[in-house]
Amino acid sequence: MTGPRRMRPADALGAIEPPGNGETVVGVLSVTVLVEVLGVLSGSEVWLLGLLVFLPGTASALCTVQQTRFVAAWTTLFVTLTLLVRADDNGRWLDRALLVLLTLALGAASVYACHRRIAREHEMLRLRSTAAAMQRHILHPLPLLTDDVLVNGVYEPVQEDRLVGGDIYDVVASPFGTRVLIGDVQGKGLAAVGAAFAVIGAFREAAHREPTLTALVDALDAAVVRHNSYAEQTGDDERFVTALIIGVDAGTEAQVVNCGHIPARLMHDGAVTTPSVDTGVPLGLAELAAEPTTVEWFAFPAGSTLVLTTDGLTETRAPDGRFYPVDERLMKHLDLSPTELPSALHDDARAYAGYDRRHDDVAVLTVRRSPRH
Repeated sequence: MTGPRRMRPADALGAIEPPGNGETVVGVLSVTVLVEVLGVLSGSEVWLLGLLVFLPGTASALCTVQQTRFVAAWTTLFVTLTLLVRADDNGRWLDRALLVLLTLALGAASVYACHRRIAREHEMLRLRSTAAAMQRHILHPLPLLTDDVLVNGVYEPVQEDRLVGGDIYDVVASPFGTRVLIGDVQGKGLAAVGAAFAVIGAFREAAHREPTLTALVDALDAAVVRHNSYAEQTGDDERFVTALIIGVDAGTEAQVVNCGHIPARLMHDGAVTTPSVDTGVPLGLAELAAEPTTVEWFAFPAGSTLVLTTDGLTETRAPDGRFYPVDERLMKHLDLSPTELPSALHDDARAYAGYDRRHDDVAVLTVRRSPRH
C-alpha cells in the first residue's frame, strides 16, 4: 500500500548499510594501534597480534567484499611484518609461522563469508522487489474515493520480509454501491497468503456481479472452500478467513455481514459506538453454520466515519498484559481527519505495546461517508 503505508527503502529491507572506505581505514588503523600499544605495555607484543586475526571476521559482517579484502590483506601484512621485525633466535619460528597461516586462512574465510552475506542480501532485495510489485497489483493503494465513501488506511505485516501478510482489504465501486472488505486469514506463511489472494480475487469479481451482500458473501465462502480443496491436494493446511463486508449506497444506512471478524467502530458527533451486529462464522466454514447468511443494517449518516481493524490492533498488549483499549484511544483521536487517523492509531498501538513487541499483522481502515453529487 502506498500513501499511509510505511514503505521502507530498498537498503532497509534486510541489507546492512556498509561503512564508508574512510571509516573502514580509520577503524582498522585504530584497532591496530590499540593492539600495538597494549602489546608494548604488557610486554607481550607478539602474542597480542592474535587479536588482529579476528578483525577480518568482523569486517565480513559489516563491510563490502572489497573492504573485507583490504582488512584481511592489512591484517596479514601487519602480522607478518611484526613477526619478522620482532623475530629472535629462541626457536619459536613454528609458532610464528602458524600465526601467519591462521591469519591468512581466517582472512580468506572472511572474504568468502562477506561474499555470501552480500549475495543473500541481494537475493532478499530481489524477492522484496517482486513482493512489492505483487502487492501493488493485489492490494489497491489507498486512499480510495468512490461516490459513497473515502477509504484510507494502514497495513503493516508482522514479518518484514513479507510485504503481503494474512490481513486483507479491498474497496469496489459496484453498480449496487460501494463494497468494502477487511479480513484476516487464519495462520501465516505462503499458504495464508494464497487464501488471501483467493478471497480478494473473488471479492473483486463478485462485488460487480452479485446484487446482494448475502450472495457476495456466499461467493467469498465458496472461493475459500475451493482454495482449501486445492490446498488439501498439495498437503497444505486448510484455512478459514474472518471478514467484515460492508455495503454503502446513497441511503443513510449501511449494510454489513460479519463473518467472525472484529466489529466496526462508528465515529460520529463526538462519540464512538459499535453497531450492534450478529457475528456469523468465518469464510470457509459456512456449511457449519446453523443459519444462512443474513445482512444487517445500521445508521451511517453523512460525515461519520467507520473504523475497521484486524485483531492485530485489538489484541495488541502492553508489557503488563493489558489489551490495547481501542474505544478509549479512538475518543482521544476524534479531532483527527480520516486520513490521519489510521497512522495515528497504528503508531499509538505500537507505542502502547513497545516498538519491538509485534505478534501479528495490523490493518486499520477508515471509511468516511461522503455526500453524493
